[in-house]
Amino acid sequence: MSERQRLSVVIITRNEAEVLSDCLASVRWADEIIVLDAGSNDATRDIAAREGGLVFQSTEWPGFGIQRQRAQGYARGDYILMLDADERVTPLLRQEIQKILQQPNPEVVYSCSRKNLFLDRFLRHSGWYPDWVIRLYARERFIYNTLPVHESLERGSANVVALSGNLQHLACRDLVTFQRKQLQYAEAWGREHYHQQHKCCLLNIISHTYSAFLKTWILRAGFLDGKQGWLLAMINAQYTFNKYAILWALNNTIKEKTHD
Repeated sequence: MSERQRLSVVIITRNEAEVLSDCLASVRWADEIIVLDAGSNDATRDIAAREGGLVFQSTEWPGFGIQRQRAQGYARGDYILMLDADERVTPLLRQEIQKILQQPNPEVVYSCSRKNLFLDRFLRHSGWYPDWVIRLYARERFIYNTLPVHESLERGSANVVALSGNLQHLACRDLVTFQRKQLQYAEAWGREHYHQQHKCCLLNIISHTYSAFLKTWILRAGFLDGKQGWLLAMINAQYTFNKYAILWALNNTIKEKTHD
């Protein structure tokens, strides 16, 4: 029988005092908890330390991919469980992870399905469930890419094995806060694609915006999620509009300055 592997839970934070405690409570059974904080001005670091986390601080924000990799650099466990502060490990998922630690295969990465909360309802459709994410992997085998948003684990040809049990994700507890984050993500996407020399016309903005709504509401059965499903479809359309409008604006601003 293989020796049980040690597990490091890794969390990156910034002003997560409202949700962090419950996240940490769901992983107290781990061998260590690493929290890398990016300049919180609330009680995030105090809560992390009080709940048994090893707290480190970053003075800059380099983007999600780089920050996750920096946080992983502080871990000493054989396996990494990468979490966000607004996620919680359910009991069934915990059991699955503990089985992996008893019978490890470091050449495999493991995914789990997230149940996403949107305005007091865990959605079952709208493309939000099952929301498969890779979060468990051997520390010395895998790293994150350097994308500022929509980062992912560089797994190469490694097989992905799906775990039973859910990861609860409090994705949208407050609509205004959620919208602010969506705008930040849209801006990061727009600037990244602009630097990659992507172009955008008004027709692109219109077509992608309407497609985002129809994909969420019709193709992904958002109508079965009731009022929240309709609101999410509208928000996805707005987010898509913002992404392409920002890209269009960046390209056209440069053109105007060139012709002045």
